[in-house]
Amino acid sequence: NPTGATLSLSTAHQLLKLIDQSNLIVIEDDIFSDFEYTPAPRLAALDNLSRVIFIGSFSKTLSASIRCGYIIAKPEWIDQITDLKIATSFSHNGLSAKILHTALTDGSYRKHLDLLKVRLAQAMQETIAKLKSIGIEPWIEPKAGIFVWCRLPEGVDAAKIAQFCLNRQVILAPGNAFSQAQSAGQFIRFNITQSNHDYIYKTLAEALLQESLENRV
Repeated sequence: NPTGATLSLSTAHQLLKLIDQSNLIVIEDDIFSDFEYTPAPRLAALDNLSRVIFIGSFSKTLSASIRCGYIIAKPEWIDQITDLKIATSFSHNGLSAKILHTALTDGSYRKHLDLLKVRLAQAMQETIAKLKSIGIEPWIEPKAGIFVWCRLPEGVDAAKIAQFCLNRQVILAPGNAFSQAQSAGQFIRFNITQSNHDYIYKTLAEALLQESLENRV
């Protein structure tokens, strides 16, 4: 997120070298990992939890109402993390935990994931095809997941496209919302699970036409 790309082994090793040199502790936020068909390298596994704390969640794969996750860290850090959780939370959702425990132990979570991956793969193909038909190209075609990072036609500003669409009740995520350097002004991130309405593409096409006409003046 936002690009839909997966971490390569060489990049992971380069990151770990920088982490070690900088004496940093890294939080590996991996809430989308269960969407993958082929697991990508994990910093926590390569680092053997030396400087990496791994966190995951079921709120994306099971339900946004299931606010449950997990943390993996070296044993001597767990007590401090637990104390932090207690200090910053009044309680936990016991019902969500029981629902999740049942789903994980009776096999229903795995069956749910198998069906979900098929539906997401179909939605990814359909979304990319519709975007290409109006001149919006994916930066890469993600192997899995719910996001596709797309490049707009040359000279088109994502912020202007997003504002045009917002005025017509279509909410988009322009690239610079994800860019510390503000260097992604030609990109938009699409959530394929929310991109199945023809009105979205009709509005996008109108926005691109409007921007093209303005650029010619």
